Amino acid sequence: MKEYIRKLRQSDEYYFKEGCFIIEVSNSDHDDAVSIARARVSSGGQTAWHWLSGTFERYAIMRGEGLVEIGDSKATRVTAGDVVLIPPGTRQRITNIGEMDLEFLAICTPRFSASQYHSD
Repeated sequence: MKEYIRKLRQSDEYYFKEGCFIIEVSNSDHDDAVSIARARVSSGGQTAWHWLSGTFERYAIMRGEGLVEIGDSKATRVTAGDVVLIPPGTRQRITNIGEMDLEFLAICTPRFSASQYHSD
C-alpha cells in the first residue's frame, strides 16, 4: 500500500436507503483491507434491519445517543465513545433516541462493497 491522504468533504454526504446519511471517509483500492464511513441518523430516525455478508463491521459512536440491535441480543443504549462489534451475516439496526444527530464511524473489514449489503 502506498501512502495516501483523502480529505473529508461534507458535500460528499448522501442519503442511503437504509435510513441514514453516509460519507465514505475511506473506501478505495488504496486500502482493500478496511473501509471507514461516517453515518448520521437524524433524531428519531432508525436504520432498516440489514446485514453484511463476509464483512466484519464496527460502529464507533462519535456523537449522540442510540439504541442498537444486533442479532438476537436485546437492544442496548450506546453513546459517544462506545464501540459496537458486528460479525459478518448478523442482522443489525440502530435508532437515534437522542435530540441531536447520532453520528458514528462504520469500520468494515474487508472494505465495504454494495454487493455485501442485504436487507430484510
